[in-house]
Amino acid sequence: MDEREWLTGHFERQRPRLRSVAYRMLGSVSEAEDAVQEAWLRLDGADTGEVENLDAWLTTVVARTCLNILRTRRNRREDPADVHMPDPLVGPEDAAHPEREAVLADSVGLALLVVLDTLTPAERLAFVLHDMFAVPFDEIGTMIERSPAAARQLASRARRRVRGRAPVPDPDVARQRSVVDAFFAAARDGDFEGLVAVLHPDVVLRSDGGAARARHTTVLTGARTVAAQAVTFGGLSPFARPALVNGAAGVVVTARGRTLSVMGFTVVDGGIAAIDVIADPDRLAHLDLTVLDA
Repeated sequence: MDEREWLTGHFERQRPRLRSVAYRMLGSVSEAEDAVQEAWLRLDGADTGEVENLDAWLTTVVARTCLNILRTRRNRREDPADVHMPDPLVGPEDAAHPEREAVLADSVGLALLVVLDTLTPAERLAFVLHDMFAVPFDEIGTMIERSPAAARQLASRARRRVRGRAPVPDPDVARQRSVVDAFFAAARDGDFEGLVAVLHPDVVLRSDGGAARARHTTVLTGARTVAAQAVTFGGLSPFARPALVNGAAGVVVTARGRTLSVMGFTVVDGGIAAIDVIADPDRLAHLDLTVLDA
């Protein structure tokens, strides 16, 4: 085996981890793939003879590429308050499907990704790399041209914001599903109090309709406010297909062969703490949902 064959094989073994890093950094499947591809191009053209830790080198390339993307994205965003949901990772709930394992490998919830999107690029990099991938602060500091102490401070600041705004979901998907099913049953029956009963008092509903469906772009908070909106979901019940959305119980709403929305639920202590909806037809059209038909 020559050096290039060895490098190619090593990179392919690292690809899932690098893709996970990039997805958590960017919340975009396509941009994450671009960042990983950039790492391969850099590796293919580099002299790695003096690289002591190739995995760390690859992580650094991906992280810096993501950092540049985040900075560009932040600079061009006209309204930081706009609702823009991250790309969902959708898979079947049936544990017999190997595709489920691929989804669970990237099972960071949509609610967490939404909060990560409010961090500064440097905060997000420090938090993702340290808290999710155990990258040391001295390596993180080098990536962002800060001291290890500054990198630690960035991660700590990000951690406080995440803990306050991104609830940790119940670990049992079956229990999550029972709560989501109760939500749709109450919506189908027009049972307002039943909806309130399955919602956390401080529940947040975020919906991204994109440019084509701007009226579906909204943020609502509080159980009674969200329940009033959710009553209108009753007509969706027959079209809601159970699915894993970023590793948690969710649904894909499909009618007449067209995907209308993807809904992710964050269930905490038996109640729904967050509902994240993607209703942007342009983005939905690019989702690969064939795994649900396997």
